[in-house]
Amino acid sequence: MLDENDDIHPLFAGAPSSTDFKKLRKRIVRQTREAIEQFGMIERGARWLVCLSGGKDSYTLLAVLHELKWRGLLPVELLACNLDQGQPGFPATVLPEFLEKMGVEHRIEYEDTYSIVMDKVPQGRTYCALCSRLRRGNLYRIAREEGCSAVVLGHHRDDILETFFMNLFHGGRLATMPPKLVNEEGDLFVYRPLAFVAEADCEKFAKKMNYPIIPCDLCGSQDGLQRQQVKQILDGWERNSPGRRQVMFRALMNARPSHLLDAGLFDFAGLTRGTREEDTDGIPKLR
Repeated sequence: MLDENDDIHPLFAGAPSSTDFKKLRKRIVRQTREAIEQFGMIERGARWLVCLSGGKDSYTLLAVLHELKWRGLLPVELLACNLDQGQPGFPATVLPEFLEKMGVEHRIEYEDTYSIVMDKVPQGRTYCALCSRLRRGNLYRIAREEGCSAVVLGHHRDDILETFFMNLFHGGRLATMPPKLVNEEGDLFVYRPLAFVAEADCEKFAKKMNYPIIPCDLCGSQDGLQRQQVKQILDGWERNSPGRRQVMFRALMNARPSHLLDAGLFDFAGLTRGTREEDTDGIPKLR
C-alpha cells in the first residue's frame, strides 16, 4: 500500500526520481513503521509532539511520520515543535518558513536555555547533559499544554547503539535509549520511531531532499566528547567489518538475563539442577 500511489506528501515534493533514492525512502519508511508497530506506539486518535531541531534526523522523522499519516498508516495527530534555545546566531526564521511552506501544523517556542547552560557548566565540561535536561523539561511542558500524549524524538539506531556503549564504558551498566518509555511523572510517552533507521540513511535522505539543515553550535563547538569517541570506535569496527553496527544493534533485541550477571533480573539462587538450559529464561525473575 505504501508505494502503490505515485502521489506523495508535500514534505516529499521534489524528491529525486532515482532508483537509489526510492529504495532509501522505502527502507526508512518501512523501518519506521516496523518500530512503531513492534513497540506499540500507536494510540488511535492520540496527539504527538514531534520534536524538530532542524537537524537531519528530525527532518527525516517529520517527513516519514507525515508520509505514514498521509497514507493512512498512522492514525494520530502530529504537531511539529521547535524549541529555540537562544543560541547566538540561530536562524529563527528557517523552520517556521519551512513548516508553513510544507503545510505542517507546528509550534515554535522560545526559551533561553543557552544562557543557563553557559552559566552553570564549568569551562571544559560538556554541555549536553544539562542542555538535554532543560530541553526535555520544556518539551514536556509544551506537550501538556498542547494536549499531546507523547513526545516524539529523532534518535536513530546509531544514537541508541552509541548510548549503549557510553553506558558500558563510562556508566558501568547495560542500558541505552529505549524506543518507548514513560516519563518520570507518568503522564507522557517518549517515542523514538527511527530506532531501526541508520544515521547514514537519515543523512542521505535529508541531503537528497535539500532540507534546510541547522547545525547545533552548542554541542558542535566541543571536541573530545564521550559520544564522539564512541562513534569513532564504532566507525573503526564498521570499516574493518561492514555490518558490525547492525549485528550489535540486533544484540540489544536479543538479551538473555540468565547469561548475564544481574541477580536482580534473574533468580540465580533459585536455579536448580535438572532445569534445561533453554528453559532458564522462563524461571521467575526477582522483583
